[in-house]
Amino acid sequence: MTSFVDSHCHINFPELYQNIDSILSKMSSNKVTHALCVSVTLDKLPDIFKIANTYPHIFASVGVHPDCEDIEEPSVDELCRFTKEKKVVAIGETGLDYFRVLGDLSWQRDRFRTHIKAAIQSNLPLIIHTRNAAEDTLKIMREEGANHVGGVMHCFTESLDVAFEAIKLNFYISFSGIVTFKNATDLKEVVKAIPLDRILIETDSPYLAPVPYRGKINDPSNVIHVAEEIAKLKNIPVEEVGEATTQNFFKLFSKCRPSN
Repeated sequence: MTSFVDSHCHINFPELYQNIDSILSKMSSNKVTHALCVSVTLDKLPDIFKIANTYPHIFASVGVHPDCEDIEEPSVDELCRFTKEKKVVAIGETGLDYFRVLGDLSWQRDRFRTHIKAAIQSNLPLIIHTRNAAEDTLKIMREEGANHVGGVMHCFTESLDVAFEAIKLNFYISFSGIVTFKNATDLKEVVKAIPLDRILIETDSPYLAPVPYRGKINDPSNVIHVAEEIAKLKNIPVEEVGEATTQNFFKLFSKCRPSN
């Protein structure tokens, strides 16, 4: 049976969590069997853990988003302590964002390095956010040895060259609803060029709803539309995309596997 996995969502955010039962039902209807609820600040971890521990098919990550300024910086030890939770399968989201945040961003680069160190220490993959910062992102990934644990370049919108460099570092490329947008012509070419065995799909919900729901609140059930667009671009059945991206998810996030 064809199934799909949302490799990156924020169902702990109020606009989704208040309708959690309805969202889980929609996921089931669209054959979305699992989802990874991704952390953006540590203070919200109890909410994420509650969801993950309540629903067997929901998993969690631990991290602080690069957009979050003026907060207490997480330490390697603190991040690693949270990874002992059974349902925590990744470190992130972390990375660099030179689009939303301006000025001296040395703190952002330091935070990114801390997350990579924690991922290596805990032997968990990384969930990386990069926007207008691809060169520095890849540089830090190389310097800190991110390839030792691998991970995913989430909500990918960079060039094909950046995608291939990330793949060389043992990373997957994850596509969101952006790939369904008519004006995402360059991104569509990236999808065509990279191998299916390095692709994940995601919603980044409640953001970035795909066509035909663009502009509305997004949820994990809509990841099927991302898969459909990838299938169209690669001229393969959507079932093949679902099977491959699901296998990729469980290969990368090995702590999700039932045997674990």
